[in-house]
Amino acid sequence: MDKRYEVYALADRHFYETPDRLSVGASGAAPLYGPACREVPDGWRSARIGDWLTFTPVDDAGTALPGPAQGWKIHASATRANAERIATDVWEYCVPRRIPFKFVPGPHLLHLRNAKYAGRDTSGKFVTIYPADEEQLHLVLRELGERLDGCEGPYILTDLRWNDGPLYVRYGAFARSFVVDERGSLVPAVRDGEGTLVPDRRQPSFQVPEWVTLPAFLEPQLAARNTTTVGDLPYRIEKALHFSNGGGVYAGTDTRDGRKVVLKEGRPHAGLASDGADAIARLEREKYALEQVSGLGVVPEVRDWFTLGDHRFLVMDFLEGRPLNSFFAERHPLLTPDPEPDAVAAYTAWALRIHRAVEQAVHAVHARGIVFNDLHVFNIMVAPDEESVSLLDFEAAAPIEENGRQVVAHPGFFAPPDRTGPDVDRYALACLRLALFLPVTTLFVVDRAKAAHLAEVVAGQFPDVPREFLDEAVAEITGRRQAPDPEGDKVSPSATSRPSPVRPTTSYTAPVDPGDWPYSRDSMVKAILASATPERDDRLFPGDVAQFSDGGGLGLAHGAAGVLYVLEQTGADRYEEGERWLLDHTDPAPVGTPLGLYDGLAGVAYVLDLLGHRQRALDLVDGILRERWQNLSSDLHGGLAGLGLVLGRLAHTTGETQLRERAAEAARLLVRRLAEPRPAPPRRRAGLLRGASGIALFLLREYEETGAPELRDAAAEALRQDLECCVVQKGGGLEVDEGWRTLPYLGDGSVGLGMVVDDFLALGGDDGHGTFEGARSGILTAATSRFYAQPGLFQGRAGMILHLSRTSAPGATPERLAEQVAGLGWFAMSYQGQLAFPGHQMMRLSMDLGTGTAGCLLALGAALDGQTRARLPFLPPLRGAH
Repeated sequence: MDKRYEVYALADRHFYETPDRLSVGASGAAPLYGPACREVPDGWRSARIGDWLTFTPVDDAGTALPGPAQGWKIHASATRANAERIATDVWEYCVPRRIPFKFVPGPHLLHLRNAKYAGRDTSGKFVTIYPADEEQLHLVLRELGERLDGCEGPYILTDLRWNDGPLYVRYGAFARSFVVDERGSLVPAVRDGEGTLVPDRRQPSFQVPEWVTLPAFLEPQLAARNTTTVGDLPYRIEKALHFSNGGGVYAGTDTRDGRKVVLKEGRPHAGLASDGADAIARLEREKYALEQVSGLGVVPEVRDWFTLGDHRFLVMDFLEGRPLNSFFAERHPLLTPDPEPDAVAAYTAWALRIHRAVEQAVHAVHARGIVFNDLHVFNIMVAPDEESVSLLDFEAAAPIEENGRQVVAHPGFFAPPDRTGPDVDRYALACLRLALFLPVTTLFVVDRAKAAHLAEVVAGQFPDVPREFLDEAVAEITGRRQAPDPEGDKVSPSATSRPSPVRPTTSYTAPVDPGDWPYSRDSMVKAILASATPERDDRLFPGDVAQFSDGGGLGLAHGAAGVLYVLEQTGADRYEEGERWLLDHTDPAPVGTPLGLYDGLAGVAYVLDLLGHRQRALDLVDGILRERWQNLSSDLHGGLAGLGLVLGRLAHTTGETQLRERAAEAARLLVRRLAEPRPAPPRRRAGLLRGASGIALFLLREYEETGAPELRDAAAEALRQDLECCVVQKGGGLEVDEGWRTLPYLGDGSVGLGMVVDDFLALGGDDGHGTFEGARSGILTAATSRFYAQPGLFQGRAGMILHLSRTSAPGATPERLAEQVAGLGWFAMSYQGQLAFPGHQMMRLSMDLGTGTAGCLLALGAALDGQTRARLPFLPPLRGAH
């Protein structure tokens, strides 16, 4: 579960959105702090940039006054109670003194910055002030610090605190500038002591760049910061289990008796829940709840409670076992193409036993007067016997008599607003009934009626699951449960365990069956166009959250270029208004837009050229070549391989010699890099987008252009390097091993590698040992599993469909392809009555190529339309494919 996505699911019920678009209240406008509503003073310029409101002094012509591009900046943190005062004091201090500043303009945005899963590198930053030099820095800290004395706020982890107030300092960039870092990504930059752009590091710990001297007046602050240590505790901390904005969770040992323990940390004013409770308040709730249910044998026992610095710690017993979610990869029978009936039956029996054990544990907790309020597969610990269970993480728990709503929840188990008290846990238990068999219940935050469809899929795949078991789950999730007997609300084991009466399950029907081509194509195109927002500057089509940080939703993977590409590939009518939007927003492209094929300007240039806008494409490529493009990473997604493909394509279509030379230069650089020492697996990335397979794809296309055998040989080496990162699963599938998980997917897994292996073999390549041909068999198995957790092209089932539609591997039959097309329907959703698909993490719909509806449309077009033969860029259909 990627917690970054939760904050982007707050502002819109259908799509991921930036938090600054969150609206509350009947007026539809989010409340703002008083200073944000003031008229901009004479001689100042104001602008809204993301969730910041900036104020910059200007001259008579409206030009920003000159100031440093980098230096020591001041941050102020704030709480909901004092933010209005701090914003006012900063305004009244900075405006008369002509000091540039910015602040978060409203309480909803401040809350999100300090929420439990907000970024730890930005948490707490409410105000930023840009002093002109160190002398002014010291003056502002003294004078403004005196004004704000006594104001509290969350600790800013990236910064150094000034005395005991809400002011902090960090050295970094004032103006926006970017550089390619050591991983080949375009990142914010500062200039080092020699004037060279280097990455502006923003890890959640205070650091002074090596070419910068800490001002003498900050030395006492650094000394004070280093006085708090864990050395005097009677616990030896051995491992960090988890970090959130509210603090860490650590495994350790009680040095007094050798007992294994877990220490859970709470930071004041940080890690806010939806009710405003900070991490310490939630830790206090957890302590109270655990003490109430002590001795039940289904929760950890409390061992200690102490304060270190201003952080609170709860110490609990360490429970042996593994969280329930970790069992899916090794037990779930649908992770193979043809599950054995005995394996399906055995898993069904185990899952029903686990659910019964969880249900009994929840009822026991209810009988002690406590509602768990955060039941999900990550908070259920299965003991080493793989049968008994315990419940973890009681920070959202509450007394039953409060009859409250959820304040913290996993999206796949998030109860609707009408569920309070014990009904919150009953809803989660209902979700668990389906999640044990199809762990895709995050779809319910988009449409709870989807539960009926998933129940039908479960019934079809797991015939031994009792129908009543599924019907009761659907009725609970969709709200069709009859009103319970008033006596049933009394807390007793019998009352809480009695199932509520249910009405018959109703069916859920998607607007169109994905396999019903061309009707499914027309429906998806209508959904995509209905979602378009050409009036916006930050994006044209809703997609993955990545589009909000990669240059304004332009790119191929997650932006406008990718969707326009798919419309062209699948034979849809041209969306001319969308093309104008892309042309307008690349004239010029936003500062900091990445340069690569899937993340940035090279991909935009490729699509614009494909659509007939060649001059703009050439202008964009010319801009890329003026950058230090040779320092890009090697990969296809944002590096040299992707850029080289675009350069080669434009060289071929335009005949421009310079472009051909630059493509050849990129090829030489990549061949040289392939020969360099590399980390051992699994410490390096593998796959089409970020591994050596993307390099191989570029070198094969160059080989086709030039006929140079050394390019084909280098492509073979690149493929071998990615194969070194693969392992064979127990079902026979070959997958990329990342150390903590294995991946079969098109983007970062073995299927993307398989697509390039197909190309290599189609061009007459042969490693002489049958390695590549043998790999194709394992990759085919990986691409034909019965279950995938997401629908998307790069990390889901649509990628399998695209691969199966083009591969000529033995065993890649039309029947296997049809099975995957049908399985895509498990994820089918409705948007304005048309067919659409959820994006990454499945908490909202997406229309982009990499994660959403456009990618599914491309895959279905490749599989079902024999005329258009849709394809990914530079991966044309192969002869002999199905």
